[in-house]
Amino acid sequence: MGKKPAGKSKANPTVRSGSTDSVKDRNGHATGAMSGLVEHRRKHVTNNSEDPASQAASLMSRSSFTLDDPVPALAGEGQGPSKGFFELSKKDQRNFLLLILLYFLQGIPMGLANGSVPFLLKSIVSYSAIGVFSLAAYPYSLKLLWSPIVDAVWSPKLGRRKSWILPIQILSGLSMLWLGGRVQRMMADAGEKDSNSIWSFTWWWFGLVFLCATQDIAVDGWALTLLSNENLAYASTAQTVGLTAGQFLSYTVFLAFNSKDFANKWFRPADAPLDVGLMTLDGYLKFWGWAYLLVTAGLAIFKREEKTRNTDGVWEVYQVMGGILKLKNVQTFIIIHLIAKIGFQANDAVTSLKLLDKGFSQEDLALTVLIDFPFELGLGYYIGKWCQTYPPMQIWCWAFVGRLAAAGFAQFVVSIFPPGGTTTWYLLMVIAEHVLSTFGNTVMFVAVSAFHAKISDPVIGGTYMTLLATVSNLGGTFPRFFVLKFVDMFTVATCEPPTTPKMDGLKGDLVTQAFSCALEADKHRCRDGGGYCNVTTDGYYVMNIICIIIGIVTFWGFIKPAALKLQSLPLRAWRISE
Repeated sequence: MGKKPAGKSKANPTVRSGSTDSVKDRNGHATGAMSGLVEHRRKHVTNNSEDPASQAASLMSRSSFTLDDPVPALAGEGQGPSKGFFELSKKDQRNFLLLILLYFLQGIPMGLANGSVPFLLKSIVSYSAIGVFSLAAYPYSLKLLWSPIVDAVWSPKLGRRKSWILPIQILSGLSMLWLGGRVQRMMADAGEKDSNSIWSFTWWWFGLVFLCATQDIAVDGWALTLLSNENLAYASTAQTVGLTAGQFLSYTVFLAFNSKDFANKWFRPADAPLDVGLMTLDGYLKFWGWAYLLVTAGLAIFKREEKTRNTDGVWEVYQVMGGILKLKNVQTFIIIHLIAKIGFQANDAVTSLKLLDKGFSQEDLALTVLIDFPFELGLGYYIGKWCQTYPPMQIWCWAFVGRLAAAGFAQFVVSIFPPGGTTTWYLLMVIAEHVLSTFGNTVMFVAVSAFHAKISDPVIGGTYMTLLATVSNLGGTFPRFFVLKFVDMFTVATCEPPTTPKMDGLKGDLVTQAFSCALEADKHRCRDGGGYCNVTTDGYYVMNIICIIIGIVTFWGFIKPAALKLQSLPLRAWRISE
């Protein structure tokens, strides 16, 4: 962390003093009119002892505080062990479980959109089409655009958060029921050559993820009032447990039970195999559609929301967001977020799909993720401890280098896929590669989230944190479309006609002349017609190397020095006013 400037008194660094009339100071923080707006927000904070914002405002009124100290440690460090679940009050226990349930429901469609559906599509569409489908995840990266509306517009009859959660869950449940009745046909249409059906399929999932992202805004806000002030740390725990469990169920568990081979091997008699798995996508969507509606009915009937008052208008929140974006240091941090994940984007987006393309089975992939899951949970605890012991952006930089190394290792693992199919030693290598990649991802996420919490202004913490988290998410989603597109562009493959044509067993027209089979539809046409798709240049290897080179150059040329410099700045540099 940076050193305290000379000549400044030693004081609590978590708050700021008065404002000036200047537009920006040398640390790049805006003042003046925006200062008045933030002060206006302070005046509307109540003196409720359970309101963390009011406590922050009370501290800010003291003239002894300064922002010239380095970024402080996270609140709660050095205060002894935290409470266990059974030490919470009965009210907090019930509300904690409710939060887990709400976050869990969000994780169900997210696990499908980000994991299972792309894998199911891979057998019938190209990487470019999967790149199009990746756009369905964008709402989580753009939710900052409409979060002030969710925060400021509500009905007093329903409650500030239930005004959004109840209708959104009803729409989500109905959407899943609608998709459940049509998803198989929509996927088949998306696999047709020269078809634009992938776009309509993507927009339906985009809408479903949009509903989940909007619900996430409301649930995040509700978590701050559902739990008592001393147990607010359990809000992030509920989010982690709920979302992880929901996505795990819709990704790992669903893929395993959707596999016919897995079902026939472990759950059916050897002499009575079936051509489908124990779970189908349409049935899974219908089940959770009804579950959404059932939970919503229970929430509406049995859970009453405490009355709250909201003094911030929609435009006021947007003005505060604009003031944050004018900060020079925030602008630098945003650039870091937008380019930081390019280096491992090919690994994150394509490696698992390429393994399936090589012949790695869905059940082996599900087993890989299943084994990785306890690693993520167990190591996540220690990552949090590291972020309390060492500067978080320094840990983030270490993990960055680790993820670049993991991307190179992943390419090596894909390149040595056994010609005869998956073996035990190769499965262990895939598991090691997956654990290394996801561990680096988890370290970076926890570390940068810890830094976000340290630099965010407590008076406008919700807006500040949402802005930084949104930009961080966007840095991981916007390059994916282009990376998947370029994988197809760089792939060079030719379908070679069979030397001795055989009409028996053909699933399509006999291949009589060579043509490009770089795209998935052409590859299937080649194989169905008895031809051989000879890949001379695999776009995955090209794009992964390009991404790693970009990651190396940007990391040592800009990202690392900029990140460590930002970490050393005092809190004054992150505030809208002094």
